[in-house]
Amino acid sequence: MTPAARERFHIRVPILLISAAAWALLVVERGEESFAAHCSAAMTGVTPSSVSLHTLMALNAPGSLALGWALMLTAMMAPLLVAPVRHVHDRSFARRRTRAIMLFVAGYAVIWMAAGSILLALAPLVRFVPADWLETALIILSALIWQISPAKQGCLNRGHAHPELAAFGPAVDMDALRFGLTHGVWCVGSCWALMLLPFLVSRGHVATMAIVTLWMVGERLQKPRPARWGVPTPVKAARLVVAQTRMWLQRVCRTVQLQQAPPFL
Repeated sequence: MTPAARERFHIRVPILLISAAAWALLVVERGEESFAAHCSAAMTGVTPSSVSLHTLMALNAPGSLALGWALMLTAMMAPLLVAPVRHVHDRSFARRRTRAIMLFVAGYAVIWMAAGSILLALAPLVRFVPADWLETALIILSALIWQISPAKQGCLNRGHAHPELAAFGPAVDMDALRFGLTHGVWCVGSCWALMLLPFLVSRGHVATMAIVTLWMVGERLQKPRPARWGVPTPVKAARLVVAQTRMWLQRVCRTVQLQQAPPFL
């Protein structure tokens, strides 16, 4: 392993471990039904027609909702931060590296926590069919249109942009924080429609979150492309999966052949 590859490994592994720990908390401690309580009032016996933001806030304390949303973000978004965190790491001196990364993450988290207040307000509307079904249909249709729109692709393209960061003085901290804020804005722009999907299912929240996470990671592997109408399918990720699966099968076949070969006399 080259020094550059070793350094990338030391960045990627801690981030993925943090994400794995968040997933473990979602699955083991909260469980799917407990986590669903943070998404809607379905498990509380409230009828769909009576669900509203006021009811949701009354049944779930704001602190509990914020904690659940933060845990959800940590699990789903941490894998998406490997490349930008490596950018901050590579362009910071060792003595200021940790602070720069923390400021970047803080700026990114502020944007997503603010977006979470809007998505949680929309959750009761998309989770149930209220008296005004047109409202639900418009929200879902808007999310689908955004997902295939040039604006969505434009946000994905901007998310690949990693600006130059200052190396000296107070500008170091400001640049890291600004990078986190702007990267968070483009990430929200490209992912908000996908983040609504877990709210559409009555069961299987964690499984849906995992599928959405894999899709978003696949989207990030795609290179920037012209902002046009179309579904940004993660073709490169699918090719990587196929290639890795083929290599694994080849290794397995070679191992089996060696085990079945007659010993040399």
